[in-house]
Amino acid sequence: MIEGVEKIVINLPATAEYVDIVRLNLYGIASKMGFSYEEIEDMKVAVSEACNNSVLYAYKEPGMIEVTFEILNDALSITVRDEGESFEPWGASGERVTLHEKELSEAPIGGLGFYLMQALMDDVSVESDAGRGTKVMMTRRLQNSGENV
Repeated sequence: MIEGVEKIVINLPATAEYVDIVRLNLYGIASKMGFSYEEIEDMKVAVSEACNNSVLYAYKEPGMIEVTFEILNDALSITVRDEGESFEPWGASGERVTLHEKELSEAPIGGLGFYLMQALMDDVSVESDAGRGTKVMMTRRLQNSGENV
């Protein structure tokens, strides 16, 4: 672990009702760090998209999501990881598809949540390993705001 980094790890069932817990924790951490309301709302949307992807697509059976918040000197890094099966197409065209087993640049219509994450966060990367899950890493840097100048 990097010196000066605080890490908070939450393990949750991969079900929709637990995504709010992640959002509430994010709000508490980010507000304490000094992020603005708008920045926090953007991060909440991004982390919800990452969690929802795991909830909707990672597991055929009940599974878990691990969310890690790393508090850096000038940024907040959030990692959402699942250990579910990587996404397998269900056969019909026009189906909802995720980026499990795909690169961000290959995102189809159903994978637009990753484009949204990219728009709302400073850095987003996705690692997917067939049969071993997916990890979405997002970072938002604190801005030295000139609003009061």
